[in-house]
Amino acid sequence: MGPFRLTIDGVTFRDAEQREVTLRGINVAGDAKFPSRPDLPSHLSDRFLEGDDISFVNRPFSLEDAHTHFARLKRWGYNTIRYIFMWEAIEHAGPGKYDEAYIDHTIALLRLAKTYGFYIFMDPHQDVWSRFTGGSGAPLWTVYACGLDPTGFLATEAALVHNTYPKPAEYPKMIWSTNYTRLACQVLFTLFFAGKDFAPKAIIDGRNIQDYLQDHFFAACRHLATRIHEAGDLERDVVVGWESLNEPNRGLVGWPDLSVVPEEQKLQKGTSPTAWQAILTGAGRACEISTWEFGSMGPYKSGTALIDPKGVSAWLPADFDDTRYGWKRDPSWKLGECIWAQHGVWDPATDTLRNKRYFATLPQTGEKLDYEWFTNQRFMPFYRKFRDAIRSVDPDCIMFCQPPVLEIPPSLRGTEDDDAMMVYAPHYYDGLTLMTKKWNRLWNVDVFGLLRGRYMSPAFAVKVGEAAIRNCLRDQLSAIRNEGLDYMGDHPCMLTEIGIPYDMDDKYAYRTGDYTSQALAMDANHFAIEGSRVNGFMLWLYMTQNNHQWGDQWNGEDLSIFSVDDQPLPLTPSSQGPSPAYVTRKENESSQHISPANLKTNLSTPSIGSEPPTEDVDLSNSPGFRAAEAYVRPSPIATVGSVQSYGFDLRNCTFTFALVAPHATTESTATEVFLPEFHFPSDNVDIQVSSGRWTISVDDADGGLMQRLRWWHGPGKQTMTVKGVVRRQGMAMGREEEEGYLDQCLQSRCVLM
Repeated sequence: MGPFRLTIDGVTFRDAEQREVTLRGINVAGDAKFPSRPDLPSHLSDRFLEGDDISFVNRPFSLEDAHTHFARLKRWGYNTIRYIFMWEAIEHAGPGKYDEAYIDHTIALLRLAKTYGFYIFMDPHQDVWSRFTGGSGAPLWTVYACGLDPTGFLATEAALVHNTYPKPAEYPKMIWSTNYTRLACQVLFTLFFAGKDFAPKAIIDGRNIQDYLQDHFFAACRHLATRIHEAGDLERDVVVGWESLNEPNRGLVGWPDLSVVPEEQKLQKGTSPTAWQAILTGAGRACEISTWEFGSMGPYKSGTALIDPKGVSAWLPADFDDTRYGWKRDPSWKLGECIWAQHGVWDPATDTLRNKRYFATLPQTGEKLDYEWFTNQRFMPFYRKFRDAIRSVDPDCIMFCQPPVLEIPPSLRGTEDDDAMMVYAPHYYDGLTLMTKKWNRLWNVDVFGLLRGRYMSPAFAVKVGEAAIRNCLRDQLSAIRNEGLDYMGDHPCMLTEIGIPYDMDDKYAYRTGDYTSQALAMDANHFAIEGSRVNGFMLWLYMTQNNHQWGDQWNGEDLSIFSVDDQPLPLTPSSQGPSPAYVTRKENESSQHISPANLKTNLSTPSIGSEPPTEDVDLSNSPGFRAAEAYVRPSPIATVGSVQSYGFDLRNCTFTFALVAPHATTESTATEVFLPEFHFPSDNVDIQVSSGRWTISVDDADGGLMQRLRWWHGPGKQTMTVKGVVRRQGMAMGREEEEGYLDQCLQSRCVLM
């Protein structure tokens, strides 16, 4: 096994040459959320509940297509991939039955990604538990194991599932996320994390359901890790670490009163039942439930709705064939009856709530519970077991610890869990933009500050004006990073999800090609990342099948930076064959010829049309560049010394970078910066440095073509300013800009493919 390509030094990532590495990454890919056989995006229902006989082979994409996707991402400056995989993809056929063909495909893709020089960490992904509860992640058999019947979820609203929604095109935007506070998810997450506390009768194969589910999850992930280890050439070279379960949720643990919606439940949309109402409708009873909408000022109550399941239950019937998966359910756990009724929470004979504070205290001791207790006392034991399972195979891997989203991190500083090879891996989205699908240029809200009680009144959390909004996003990310340092210890902070919706303003951009709102939102998010001093980020999302009609093909989301209905950002076109002009290089001391012999010959750039559309357009024939000018942006790659600050002023196309070096660079080890050709064509760029010399080249030095600036500088504080070509934001490229671009190509003796 070779040396570590990536390791941790305190709060910093470093490479084998001890340069600081800035992780600039992308989630790959949204296609991994649903199977390939049958190909079942969330708006389709055919064979949906045939969840055992499926396959995820060729997810997230086929080996034949992989070169296209990896080359594109590398050319856009990404050096890191958060590799999304589902528990369901590995163990869909039943407990302990692994899909080795899917794992073979995963290993082949990882090996191919290695040739492009990516750092990859593995993400066992989930959203609201599984596809069958409205999201992604766990296999169907886990729902049955918990006594739930997915055929009853629609009538009872135990989960709002896009695949079974009567009119998929009218599935409300972002309604899927409310499944966390509906019956199915509340049951599943409570049993997964705290079944031994709150459901002691839930015994299957002699184990409590908590241990049964967690043990299978750990074993499936460990099996994948073992197969990666046995591949022999992936650990350290490409797979550098593992993340804990995506966006863990407490279920009902710490719920203060089942009869009311908790004050801390900020998200309400559509029908918003109390946990008690969800229990009743889940048992087939009718309830009148409050309805909510999400406006520019947040959620507001809009009325009520009668939810009448007409006797349909979300629980498996008593005559369900419980031998299907080979387990043995303890006789004390009765099918056909709500698990909480069996534990005395309510009385089905009278429909009365007997213990509304059942989940508010620990049954064994009476200790009062809240989310912070859950994080430290139930999430952390889970995390330790997951960490130990993975490190039993790869003892030196980096662990990306992701606590519950926007909750206070676990208290690890100075404890045995204060692991030198651990990363704090929070998520952040601009909630106002995500929920309203609009970029509000006038005001926004410091949501994180509100959650932490930093304002006497919510009115003080409102930030007015573009500069204040951008600074607010930056300050929230800084606060998240600092909170991680305070609670978890001195570890790198990497945002493993951040992104924007593209279907803003009722898909205005898809009708016009004008992505101005998306460019402003994306630029504001990157401004926040660059100013917050987090150590890296993983943009959500890359989705190979995204289109203007169905977005990411999942629950109406549309966050992918790539779409088949849009054009990739034009780059310096490749030539039709090997030629000295295929690579352009610029130096501030002398010109130097580079042979293209080692360049990947299969990379091509899509052709660029010359004529702008002149007729009325629909959602599919007005392609733009999907605000790519805002996310294809310069960034440090590897810094000799430590990064002090960096940032990109998109409007003025100016990149600034400051570092502190303990010693001068050597000839073989320079500071490297990704410099996108779209903004910084090598023959039209102005570079000022505090010392030393630099070169610009398009090469595949670490696998995959990208334009990079190498800088040999002295010790101490060093600064760089790079000015490129100022372009209009958000719009499809007009003829004048295209001609300027073509002139550059001709001057470089390049030809369009």
